[in-house]
Parts: sequence; C-alpha cells; structure tokens
Amino acid sequence: MGKVSPFAPTELPHLGAIDGVRLATASAGIRYPGRTDLLLALFDPGTTVAGVLTQSKTSSAPVDWCRAHLRHGMARALVVNSGNANAFTGKRGHEAVEQTAKEAAEAAGCQAADVYIASTGVIGEPLIASKIASRLDAMARAAKPDAYEAAARAIMTTDTYPKLATRKAEIEGVEITINGIAKGAGMIAPDMATMLAFLFTDAAIEPVALHEVVAPLAEDSFNAVTIDGDTSTSDTLLIFATDAAARRGAPRIARGDDKRLANFRTALADLMRDLAQQIAKDGEGATKFVTVTVKGAKTKKAARAIAKSIANSPLVKTAIAGEDPNWGRIVAAIGKAGEDADRDRLAIWLGDVLVAKDGAVATHYREQDGAAYMKNREIAITVDVGVGKAEATVWTCDLTADYIAINTDYRS
Repeated sequence: MGKVSPFAPTELPHLGAIDGVRLATASAGIRYPGRTDLLLALFDPGTTVAGVLTQSKTSSAPVDWCRAHLRHGMARALVVNSGNANAFTGKRGHEAVEQTAKEAAEAAGCQAADVYIASTGVIGEPLIASKIASRLDAMARAAKPDAYEAAARAIMTTDTYPKLATRKAEIEGVEITINGIAKGAGMIAPDMATMLAFLFTDAAIEPVALHEVVAPLAEDSFNAVTIDGDTSTSDTLLIFATDAAARRGAPRIARGDDKRLANFRTALADLMRDLAQQIAKDGEGATKFVTVTVKGAKTKKAARAIAKSIANSPLVKTAIAGEDPNWGRIVAAIGKAGEDADRDRLAIWLGDVLVAKDGAVATHYREQDGAAYMKNREIAITVDVGVGKAEATVWTCDLTADYIAINTDYRS
C-alpha cells in the first residue's frame, strides 16, 4: 500500500453486532498471496434484500447475477472478493459466479438464489472460482457477528483505509441498528451507488419497501460522489434487513412511504452520505476533499450535471491540488456541462470568498484571499448559475501525480 489518505480516521468506528448477521473473512490468493481478499456474510432465514446496481453496459458477471436474483428479495448469504472484478470474462465469468453461489449455498444451508455475489479488482482476467469455493465451508463455521472491520478490509483494493459507518434509528419505539461498509478509491463516478457498499440492519422491512427507501437515497449519497469520472463495471449497493427487530416488537413494514420509516430513512441517509464522503476522501492520491454545490439551476438534474462537470474537470482538480484559485477553470467547466446557465448572472465562491459575480470578477475579490483559502485541506466551491431555484451537491477530491502513479502500477 502507498501513502495513506490524510483523511484516514485515527480511530475506526466500532460496529456492533446485528442480530441475524455473521461475517467471516479469508485469504484466497485471488491476486496477492497472503492478502485478506474474501468476505462471507451469512443471514438468518427471513432476511430481505434490496439493491441498486451499475448502469454500465459492460457490467460484471456478479452484477448480472445480483440483478437477476434481487427480484425475489430474500437473502441468506453474501460473497465478496477483491483483486479480480470478474468483468469482461465471458462465459467463464458467469460459470465462476454460478459455482461460487452453489458452494456458498451449501455452506450456508440455503438455495443458490439466496446468495448474492460481488467482485472488485482487475477487469478482463478470469476468476478462479475454486479459490473461493474451497474456503467457504471453513468461513461459514468461523463466522461471527462483530467482524465488520475485517469485512471492510477484505473488500479493499486501492483503498488506503477501511470504510465503516453505523447509525441507530427507531421504528415505533423499537431501536434499530444500521451498519455499513464500503470500498472505493478509483474508477468512481457511480451511476447508481459506489463500487461496493453493503448495508445491514435488523429492521423488519419487506423487499419492495426496502428498495423504495434505499434507491432514492443513493442519488444524494453514492451518486453524488466522483473521483475520476469513470463508472465501474462492478458498482453494487446492497442492503440486508434481518427482520430480527420484529421479535422486539417492531412492525413489519410493507411500503416505502410508510410514515413509520421516517426516522429509519433519516438515519440510513446519513450513513450513506458518510460512506460516500469517505470514498471521496480516500480518492487515489487525494490531498484535498472538495464539496461542489451548484445553486440557481433549472432542475436538480441540471444542477448535478453542472456540479459533476466541475468536480470531474482535470483542470479544476489539478488547480485544487496546486492550491491555485483559478476560478476561470470553474467557469469553463460550467459552460461545457450542456445545461442552462446565465453567464451574466453567474456567481462563484471559494468557501466564503466571493470571487466572481454577474459574469465578472467580484469587485472586492483579492487573489491573495483566494490563494489563502486554497491551502485548506477541505475545499468548498459554490456556484450560482442564475436560471432557477434547484441545487445539488457533489463530493470529489483533487487530482495529483500520485493518482497517475497508482493507476500506472495498478496491475503490476
């Protein structure tokens, strides 16, 4: 592993056990000998599942498997490997998924249709499923309820630290726990969620309702983060609800618009934003965490498109890395977004520093003020495009020479 992100937490959050979830990890030698690269999660009978998957037209074999099996909405196991994405691997890739699901089902005592699979790593290299299958029985026996940190580490690729989050919520006065782990540092411009994110809760929520809750929340969390503008073949967001809270008096929720889910939805949204921001803070080679907010757009979709145009601009990102308040690059990124913007009403802020207004440099702006602000580790860019009332926020990071080094060495 290279440099650790300057945003890596000094202490990782502790994720306590969730009734109905057990976790195990192992080293399967998928790409690097001795590296923990395999996760098995086991769920009690009655666990429901929902998810959002990449819209990439070159999606991986595990994504295809999950898309087919999410329809029935029940889960007993999750298998995740790092080091190999099992993407663009043809028939062999689908055979590897089927073999993994079959072996995991035997280890978990369930049907293969109740097994969900995700892979992350190098694209285009065959995945040797026997490396995974040979370890699943022992992992199932060793699975325990509080191994979330180990689980988060097992799914890392170029991440420099494991990403974990936990929240508490209430449904009809019954305490609910939500735990989440995620990975992602490069090839991040999700068209649904992030590269991989797995959420676990003891709530009692039917599959359709679970999907109706999580899918919209992905828009303002994982879909609002970008590292390099590249959507992965493997983007997978899955949430598993074990139903255990029903034994403590929580109601079983059948509709996503049920008002009793309000507190749960708020907590889940906060957890998902937390994980999404952790991904931006661990962007490959990142030294700055950047929040881009666009106001005054005609629609939220337009605001997000403009924000992503700014956040994905190599010129903007390198200026941030060099601590250069080159707001002209922001103007150019707004103009290329293809969305309505009034040049002569445009306003731009770097933090609280107004640098441009009404289509020109702000009257009282001083270059030294902008330069001083750019030395901060966390940077906020705010733009008002002057054509409406909609707004959106996107999180990203700067672009440094280390990003190039990481990606030129990625397969070595």
